[in-house]
Amino acid sequence: MTPAADRIAADWIAADWGTSNLRAWAISDAGAVLAQADSDRGMGRLTPADYEPALLELIGGWLAPACTTPVLVCGMAGARQGWTEAAYRPVPCPPLGLPLTAAPTADPRLVVSIVPGLSQVRPSADVMRGEETQIAGALARHPGFDGVVCLPGTHSKWAEVSAGEVVSFRSFMTGELFDLLATQSVLRHGLAGDGWNDDAFDGAVAEAMARPEALAARLFTLRAEGLLAGLSPDRARARLSGLLIGAELAAARPWWLGRDVLLVGAGPLAALYARALAPLGVTPRTLPAEGAALAGLAQARALSKGPR
Repeated sequence: MTPAADRIAADWIAADWGTSNLRAWAISDAGAVLAQADSDRGMGRLTPADYEPALLELIGGWLAPACTTPVLVCGMAGARQGWTEAAYRPVPCPPLGLPLTAAPTADPRLVVSIVPGLSQVRPSADVMRGEETQIAGALARHPGFDGVVCLPGTHSKWAEVSAGEVVSFRSFMTGELFDLLATQSVLRHGLAGDGWNDDAFDGAVAEAMARPEALAARLFTLRAEGLLAGLSPDRARARLSGLLIGAELAAARPWWLGRDVLLVGAGPLAALYARALAPLGVTPRTLPAEGAALAGLAQARALSKGPR
């Protein structure tokens, strides 16, 4: 955990609350970032009663004793298993909208509002939380963008954006599948360490793109090649990632084929998606996930204050 600095005069506080982590920023009235702090107390480790203490532990030094500081939160704090459920907004719609959901708090120094997620029923049922805020931030950084926003992560999202609205989207459990297979399946025995091999990744992406229906069989091949052909852990890890990302790209072909793609993500993972897309003739514009989330939370803050 990175503790909050002592006594910062924040006009408001932005927070991105994921399944694994919490990140917060102290923001001035002029919109400057005064301080940043993060914690490993994500939604997956908390009960509803734990949220306010976890937040106060991180941002307590930013709260003035004599006034109330607004806190704008996006992400999994608004999930059904989170702090309090924030209802989904059905697409097509702008990525952000009212009402924000008030979270129950006991400390008079803060008032917490949670950004609602997005949902769709057709063509397939889907939901997102947190990514809508990143999409809003991406649109703020790229005004007038029409195309597809790709957000790699535990549950990767491909969102069609037009005229400032999210028209439709599709989620893929690629990141979660990698974690489960690498840590809980038989494949874990051949994936020791954190080594990597770019050639193995590229080849696996191409294999999965060519025959995505063979994914389950190719996954077990990683185990067999480790036993019979000495497949090294670094190549096995890279191939596992390439097979899963390649299968995702094969299924997401209608989203990226012939489209302008904006890739919103964090460091190495976003770089892998860009690498996998390059042979397909797609050169996405890129934006760091943290910057997009913060820009989107600033949009939510302005929305919550209403017209001046």
